[in-house]
Amino acid sequence: MAASSDVHVRICGQEIIKYDLEIKALIQDIRECPGPQSQLIDLNSKVKEKFGQLRLRIQNLEQMAKEQDKEADKLAILGETESHRLQMLSNQTAWRKANLACKLSIDKLEKDELLQGGDTSIRQRKTTKESLARTSSDITESLMSVSRMMAQQVQQSEETISSLATSSRTVLETNEEFKAMTGTIHLGRRLITKYNRRELTDKLLIFLALALFLSTVLYILKKRLFPFL
Repeated sequence: MAASSDVHVRICGQEIIKYDLEIKALIQDIRECPGPQSQLIDLNSKVKEKFGQLRLRIQNLEQMAKEQDKEADKLAILGETESHRLQMLSNQTAWRKANLACKLSIDKLEKDELLQGGDTSIRQRKTTKESLARTSSDITESLMSVSRMMAQQVQQSEETISSLATSSRTVLETNEEFKAMTGTIHLGRRLITKYNRRELTDKLLIFLALALFLSTVLYILKKRLFPFL
């Protein structure tokens, strides 16, 4: 059962790493996106999907940690979970910055084209500008969603850290109890050894007293029965 659990933990960790790398690649694509807006929207949709999958696998890994029998395994997996969660928060921040950079780049490109184009081009660019405004609104909404998700992840991180602190205190308290039990066992061993020595001494004293008593009896009998000896 333990071996099966280890396999599931490893598989979950590998999937988390895969989603993390895919998200990083998509964020880089957003940074380098020259437009149009439809391409940027498509990239953001893919990033949101990957974040959802990543978040689910991190939650699964955290649940696996709580189901561990050994406290050491639980702490190790919780630490790994917290590391993945922090990396996800970092990716969300990078995603937000990449969107802002891409928007500025597209805005600049649109302005340059407006300055170089004619009236027809200006009308076409106005239509594109409206589309850009709608896309910007969508991006803003997406960023607000990311902020909410980041707040949730921070709260989960705080709960995980609290759980780790509680588990650490439990381990320390258990170690202290073991030390106290070890001291009691050593004390009991010393007392038993002491009592064994005392018993041997008592036996020796009883033997000497008995020998003295028998010698006295024999001496008296000798004087009574054989006074001439």
